[in-house]
Amino acid sequence: MESQDATPVSSSRDYVFQFAAARPRKSQANALCFAARASGLFCSRDEGRTWESAYAGLQTHEPLPTTSVVLAPDFEQDHTIFAGLNGAILCSYDGGATWQRGRLPSPLPAVSAMCISPSYTEDGSAFAGTSEDGLLISRDRGRSWVTWNFGLLDLNILCIAISSEFAVDETIFAGTGSGLFRSTNGGRAWKEVELPVPPDAILTLALPPTLTKDSALFVGTENNGLLISRDRGKSWRLTAAVTCDAPVNQILVAAHAHRNEVRILLGSTLWSSVDQGTTWKPWKARRLGNCGVTAALPLETSRRALLAGLEDGRIVRV
Repeated sequence: MESQDATPVSSSRDYVFQFAAARPRKSQANALCFAARASGLFCSRDEGRTWESAYAGLQTHEPLPTTSVVLAPDFEQDHTIFAGLNGAILCSYDGGATWQRGRLPSPLPAVSAMCISPSYTEDGSAFAGTSEDGLLISRDRGRSWVTWNFGLLDLNILCIAISSEFAVDETIFAGTGSGLFRSTNGGRAWKEVELPVPPDAILTLALPPTLTKDSALFVGTENNGLLISRDRGKSWRLTAAVTCDAPVNQILVAAHAHRNEVRILLGSTLWSSVDQGTTWKPWKARRLGNCGVTAALPLETSRRALLAGLEDGRIVRV
C-alpha cells in the first residue's frame, strides 16, 4: 500500500505532536482525524488525505501551537474536543465548530499532555499534564481546572494514561521527567512507582483498551528503553528486544482488545510487535519515504491505515 502525502500546513518545522481520531459510524467509511502541530490544530474528514484548520471558529490568524488533543470516548454522540496549548486549554463541544477557553489556575501553565475519562459521559472528568505545575483535573467537562499534586514529587509531566476501568479502579498513571507515578483515587493523591531502571524521564505510556489480569502495560523511557508490566503495574521488566540507544517517544496499542499489535516510535523510527511486545521488528521505513517520524496513529477502519507526521512537516497516510 503506497503512502499519500498531504501538503505541509506551513514550514518544514511544522511538527505533528499528536494525532487523535474518532471511530467512524457504521454508515461512514472514514474516521474524523485531528493533528496537534506547531501551527495549530488541524482536522481531516477523509482519513488524512486533506486537512483544514480546526480553529476556524476562533477567527484568529495567529498560529496557536498545540501540544495535545483528545476526543470524548463517545465522540459520535458527544462531540467534545480538548486541545492543550502553552497557557491554555481550548474546549469544543460541537466537534470544533466553536471553541472556548477553560478556566486555569494562575500563572497559566504550559500544557504538555492530556487524557479524558473513559466514563466521560457520566463523570465529565478530564486530565492535563503541565511542564512545571503538575496535574490539572476538570470535573465539569473542561470548563474549569484545578491542580491535584499531593504526593506528586515531580511536577514536570510528560505523559498521562488512564485505566479503561477508571469508573471502578480510579487508576491514572503519570510519566514525569524523573519517573512514573500512579494514582488510585482519581488523581487526588499520587505514589511513585518503582521501576527496574535508574531514574529516567518517562516519555510515553500505553494501557490496553480493556484491562485483564494479564494485560500488558507499556512505559517508554528516554534512556532505558521500553518497560512492560503484565500484572497491572505491580512489577515491570525491561524489554531486551528494544535497543536503549534512542528514546521511546510513542507507544501505540491496538484499539481492539483481541489484537496483540503494538507499535513504538523509537527515536524517529517505527517498530512493530504482533505478540504484545515480546518480539519486535522495524516497521518498513520505505513506506514513509525513509523520513523520520514525529507522531503516528493507526486508524481502526476496514482499510487499517496509519497516519504519520514526518520530520519534514508532511502528514502521510499509509
